[in-house]
Amino acid sequence: MHSDGTVSIRVNGEHKRIIAGLTLAQLATELGLVPEKVAVERNLEVVPRSTLAQVIVEDGDELEIVHFVGGGDHAGPLADDSWTVAGKTFRSRLIVGTGKYKDFEQNAAAVAASGAEIVTVAVRRVNVSDPKAPMLTDYIDPKKITYLPNTAGCFDADSAIRTLRLAREAGGWELVKLEVLGEARTLYPDMVETLRATEVLAKEGFLPMVYCVDDPIAAKRLEDAGAVAIMPLGAPIGSGLGIQNQVTIRLIVEGAKVPVLVDAGVGSASDAAVAMELGCDGVLMNTAIAEAKDPILMAAAMKAAVEAGRLSYRAGRMAKRRYADPSSPLAGLI
Repeated sequence: MHSDGTVSIRVNGEHKRIIAGLTLAQLATELGLVPEKVAVERNLEVVPRSTLAQVIVEDGDELEIVHFVGGGDHAGPLADDSWTVAGKTFRSRLIVGTGKYKDFEQNAAAVAASGAEIVTVAVRRVNVSDPKAPMLTDYIDPKKITYLPNTAGCFDADSAIRTLRLAREAGGWELVKLEVLGEARTLYPDMVETLRATEVLAKEGFLPMVYCVDDPIAAKRLEDAGAVAIMPLGAPIGSGLGIQNQVTIRLIVEGAKVPVLVDAGVGSASDAAVAMELGCDGVLMNTAIAEAKDPILMAAAMKAAVEAGRLSYRAGRMAKRRYADPSSPLAGLI
C-alpha cells in the first residue's frame, strides 16, 4: 500500500491506483459497472459473483472484468405493416389459389391456416344439370375473404376480356387477375396479348393485377397500360422450381410504382421467403399448398415464411463480404 492510502492494481491490462480496502463489488461500482452483471477474474482465478462484496482488492492484484456483448447489431422493433393495391389495404401478403384441393372443405381450411385475405377464383360455367351442387362461396365467404377472379385457361386477349366482363357482372368485381397464356406446355404468358388485354380492361374500369414474364421492360409497359399490380412468374406455373431469376425480379421491384407479387413457381416455404426478401409486396401460390402431403400444415408454413421474409427485407440484409468478420469484438480480449 502506498503512503497516500492507495494500492496499485491492473484492471483489464490497465494500471490503476485505488483507495485501499475496496471490495471487488465496490471497485466495480467505482468503475461505473453493475456488480451483478459482470464476472471477475483475480490473479487468474475466477471470483464467485456471490463473494464480490467480501473480497478485498489488494496491492498488485491483476483483475479481468468481463461482461457479455452482443455478437451483432440489433435493430429496434419493427411495426406491423400492410400493403395496398388499387386503394384496398391488406395485412396478409400471401394470396392463395382455390384449385387442385380434394374438396372445398380442405380448401377453406388451408385458406384459414394461411391467413390469406385474398383468394384467386377461376370463372367457370354453372353446372346447370345440378344447380344445388356445392359452390366455393359456401365454404369461403366472399364477404370476409376478397375474391380475385382470374382468367386461368385463357389463351388470347379476347377470351380473357370476355371472362372478366362476366365476372364483373356476376359479382361486381373490378379488382381482377389477368393472365393470358401463350401455349399449354409451359403456360408462359403471351405478353403481346396480355398487354392488349390490360389496355382494354383498364379503359373499361377494371383494376387488373397482371401475370407476366420476369422482364422489367414488359413490367413497365404493363404498368403504363393500367396494371394495378405486376405479377412476374418465379418459374413455370405448378412447377415448384422456386424463383429462377432473382436479378430480374429485383429489377422489377426497383422499377415499379405499383405492388409486385411473385406469381407461380413457388414450391417450398424458403421460396416464399426469398420472394419477400427481394422486396416483393406479396406472393401468390396454389399448387405448393394444394399438392403438399399436408396442405393445411403447408399453408401455415407459407404464412410464416412470407412474414419472415418480409421482416428480413425490412430489417435490411447485412453486406456480403469476401472474408470472415468476427461477431464478437477482438478488442478487450483476455
